[in-house]
Amino acid sequence: MPSQNGGKQLPLTALEPGKIQVSDLERLPSMTGWFEPVLLAKLLLRVIISDVFGQYADRRLISAALDPVSEKSLRDRVDISRSMAKDKAEAVWFDYVADLGDGFDATYAIAFLIAQPQLPVEGCKDPLPRGNLVVMGGDQVYPTATRDDYNIKMRLPYSLALPDKHGENHPLLLLIPGNHDWYDGLVNFLAIFCRDKATPIGDWRAVQQRSYFAAKVSDNWWVWGIDIALVRDMDQPQADYFVAIAREMPQGANIILCSAEPGWYKAAEEGASFRTLTYAARIAENAKDEHGKKKDLKIPLVLSGDSHHYAHYFGEGTHYITSGGGGAFLHGTLELKPQIQAKWLRDDQATLELEACYPSKEESKKLLDANKRFGALNPQLTWSLAILYLVYSFVLTSRSHWDVALIEYVLLAAGLWAYSRYQEGYSSAKIIGVAGAQALAHMLVVGAVSILALWISNHFLSWIDWHWLGWLIYLSLFAFTLGRWAAGHIFGWTLLITCRHLDMNHNDAFSAMKLDSHRHFLRLRILDDTVTVFPIKIDEVPGRGEWQENPEGEKDKFASVFSPKSALRPKLIEEPIEIRSAHAPSTTDVKTPGEYPSRS
Repeated sequence: MPSQNGGKQLPLTALEPGKIQVSDLERLPSMTGWFEPVLLAKLLLRVIISDVFGQYADRRLISAALDPVSEKSLRDRVDISRSMAKDKAEAVWFDYVADLGDGFDATYAIAFLIAQPQLPVEGCKDPLPRGNLVVMGGDQVYPTATRDDYNIKMRLPYSLALPDKHGENHPLLLLIPGNHDWYDGLVNFLAIFCRDKATPIGDWRAVQQRSYFAAKVSDNWWVWGIDIALVRDMDQPQADYFVAIAREMPQGANIILCSAEPGWYKAAEEGASFRTLTYAARIAENAKDEHGKKKDLKIPLVLSGDSHHYAHYFGEGTHYITSGGGGAFLHGTLELKPQIQAKWLRDDQATLELEACYPSKEESKKLLDANKRFGALNPQLTWSLAILYLVYSFVLTSRSHWDVALIEYVLLAAGLWAYSRYQEGYSSAKIIGVAGAQALAHMLVVGAVSILALWISNHFLSWIDWHWLGWLIYLSLFAFTLGRWAAGHIFGWTLLITCRHLDMNHNDAFSAMKLDSHRHFLRLRILDDTVTVFPIKIDEVPGRGEWQENPEGEKDKFASVFSPKSALRPKLIEEPIEIRSAHAPSTTDVKTPGEYPSRS
């Protein structure tokens, strides 16, 4: 029975540990339907407003102006190393997760794993201890950044995973905003997470004052999180912030650099997000002490989300890891290049090699088959296409001229081309050809619906003197049955073929399927000059009916309010990545299971 207050069902925003039952989970959000026309229109409007007005009223500038602290205060408050408890080997642990806050099951499954005091992982000799810090790498909520969505889709799952213990010591939370966090101009992100007083998220505490941060997590390791906004740049106060931080960092310190987008994917084209990433790296490279001596700061590891898959590139002493598996729909890995040419802190090209990806490219191809059920998965779009078929068929049968069909075709092809151009970020003969071919397929259905309707009318209903409204209703019988069925198959097969074979529609083809499988996050271990990255995955997440309340005797064991009825069995995506960064260029050593230093 759902949680109630005075006989009334509690609203979703009022649910919290102690005020929620298993039956309430049925009411929580499922995966976002990205092909809902109303949602697409709202998102487009928000993108336009946020992009245009963000350039004239950048919230990053306002946030910095409202935080008028000295450089010394900035430096003092970034030292969180005293809150980072060490294990018996003197190592500190923290987690990185990105692209969460969508369907409850996927988001909670990862939050549950992160929250466990000891996490057994297949491929590791010993259980991995819970980190003292969680870094969230962008897009904490989908599809839009409303306060209710933050509370229901992000704060609630993490509060249920690790309820507030109301003690003195709390694990910490640091966040950077992604594009979806920016769709309201960053208003709610700043209001919820960027405050003088720590914000409770379950037992975690968000401890930052701006939308970007630098955090000292051990004697010689720092985490930098940059905010590239929607314009994919770094504002001047943010640059000044990191310059001030870098100036006081110790000689030879190491930086784990986090950005909301994997800019290295577009490194060859020198895309805006990669240029901003490089700009942040150059701040570190050019840092000097008061005597003008270079600090020799190093960036052996760069992390990002935004793409909802796992991808690990390595080149020129730096590892680049994309881990966007925190809860949003799955992205495939077909678009990943085996090599990327990048100008990273030098003028000559560096080659980044793809070391591992998840899901694999072969599995990504197989997953695309779900687009054959596009109509069933995205009924709102197929109904919209059926309405378009009806309008086209009505005009075509009312004015039986070939030029009407041609005009309809051109309009449809132009619309499909404009959408593809926006999604792909460029235009080409391939995009024009695909738009034209898909428009032709739709027009053939319109023609078939029109001819069939006319043939039946002429042969069996010739006695009816059709009024235009009656004719419209008559045509709808064909458009809303055969037409809608055909529209779903045309759209789905187009996504499947273009993604699998033409290197197009990678985002749309996977968002259409609403896959919540292949979840992952990173657990990081820092000891002396070495960081070890454990990429942790679960291939499937429990369904809505596969969660159970933890028995009272199991609360200490699981920590969470709900646990899966069947064990999740997390595994490593690849062997732990050990990155040593002494006073020489970074090296890498992929560890075998159980080889990393013991905690005891």
